[in-house]
Amino acid sequence: MDNLSEALEKLKLASTDSATDSVESCLDCLLKALANNNTEASVKIQEMGVLPLLPTLLNPQSSCTPKVANIIAEVAKNEFMRSPCVEAGLIPPLVQLLNSTDQEVLLQTGRALGNICYDSHSLQAQLINMGVIPTLVKLLGIHSHNTALTEMCLIAFGNLAELESSKEQFASTNIAEELVRLFQKQTEHEKKEMIFEVLAPLAENDVIKLQLVEAGLVECLLDVVAQTVDGEREEDIAQLKTASDLMVLLLLGDESMQKLFEGGKGSVFQRVLSWIPSHNHQLQLAGALAIANFARNDGNCIHMVDTGIVQKLLELLDRHVEEGNVTVQHAALSALRNLAIPVVNKSKMLSAGVADVVLKFLQSEMPPVQFKLLGTLRMLIDTQAEAADQLGTNGKLVERLVEWCEAKDHAGVMGESNRLLSALIRHSKSKEVVRTVIQGGGVKHLVTMATSEHMIMQNEALVALGLIAALDLVAAEKDFVGANLVSVLHKLLSDERSAPEIKYNSMILICSVMGSEPLHKEVQSLEFIDVVSKLRAHENKTVSHQASLTEQRLTAQS
Repeated sequence: MDNLSEALEKLKLASTDSATDSVESCLDCLLKALANNNTEASVKIQEMGVLPLLPTLLNPQSSCTPKVANIIAEVAKNEFMRSPCVEAGLIPPLVQLLNSTDQEVLLQTGRALGNICYDSHSLQAQLINMGVIPTLVKLLGIHSHNTALTEMCLIAFGNLAELESSKEQFASTNIAEELVRLFQKQTEHEKKEMIFEVLAPLAENDVIKLQLVEAGLVECLLDVVAQTVDGEREEDIAQLKTASDLMVLLLLGDESMQKLFEGGKGSVFQRVLSWIPSHNHQLQLAGALAIANFARNDGNCIHMVDTGIVQKLLELLDRHVEEGNVTVQHAALSALRNLAIPVVNKSKMLSAGVADVVLKFLQSEMPPVQFKLLGTLRMLIDTQAEAADQLGTNGKLVERLVEWCEAKDHAGVMGESNRLLSALIRHSKSKEVVRTVIQGGGVKHLVTMATSEHMIMQNEALVALGLIAALDLVAAEKDFVGANLVSVLHKLLSDERSAPEIKYNSMILICSVMGSEPLHKEVQSLEFIDVVSKLRAHENKTVSHQASLTEQRLTAQS
């Protein structure tokens, strides 16, 4: 340590008269001390006030520069030294050195900046604002043969790509081409993994997704899948997962997805289809998720249903009733739900037996599977009266829906169960379905649904309740009273924030329940006539007209 103190003193003197030889020997001594005991040497460097001298030594023309940058890199390995490095003004001269042509200078500069800014989003953002991204991308292109420099660039990209502010800058460079070119040259698993770690955060940006697709990344990913699908080594399994996950991520962009779909004739689309019957769970999962992503517009959905994809998904689900891989179940149900959105697909999918296969998962205890199951059935029965009738009279299904309507720990499942219960009634308009729901104890949940914070759910509930009242008021009377339906309707009509549709359907329902003596008494006791008469002046003509009709009905039966 005495040698170090001596070297630091000499460095302070030498740095003022720029005597290169004496500076260089001092720097060698510092590097040796840091290699021996980094923490102790770093403390000494800080104590003796050497850091503020280093910016002047970071001279592009000086032969000492790589060693100075190396010292900064070593010192900045210690967390307590990073702020002093920033305060000493080391970042601007280091950033300038990234324009150097000397590969050793570039390597040590990159290390120094990486260590100073490690784990600090604010410092990384500062680097982005100073324009390091285009500079580093250019370096990667020029020095792609230099392994150490390439790795330095990849590590920097990996850190910077985590920041949202970096994506726009990356998108304005040819990063996609450079990374794909680099990936194609790699044979080692570790190197491919390094590139994957940069690609994943970059591919979250839609512009970069398209650039990566155009640069040929998808073909690289398909090759990785083909090479690793039968592999049993851990690295094969890891690469297969990373490549197929990244493939699915690229399909989340509308433009990149449509480019790969190519009207359903694209070779990439066809290859992804072949993953679904695979025996590899990871590929089954990626295949089903990819179909769910391709099924994001009506044209694609219609084409896929017409070309038999539904059957492939049903066969996959059948394999997983027993095997029970939850992620595959969830992905396949997601794909079916999306495919069922276009009206023309619904009857075709019902004829293919989709509802029957989906019902096999009714006993699942996994909320994500429950959620997608409910959504798929709801999409299928939309405007399909016969299917709604068939499902709505299925006592086991209604019983499970009522159970899930109470799943307070899983708001999504609870909401979807309520919506499906309502949909069964609204689309079937069947007295038998209404009876099944009443007997299953579903009425109280529909009344609660009418108080939802989501207007669409309120409306769906009110229409379903209106149909129950119209089709079988006698059977529903007890449940309506028990669930305080009249009181709920009074609140909805009194609330100025209620949408016009809510007010309209609430008044329709009031008129429907007047045929029940106990409910009629409740309507009278709550003085609905005052609330309704105010709505005659409502700006919405449909609401004001219904208010007049409802007022007449209330007056006539008072």
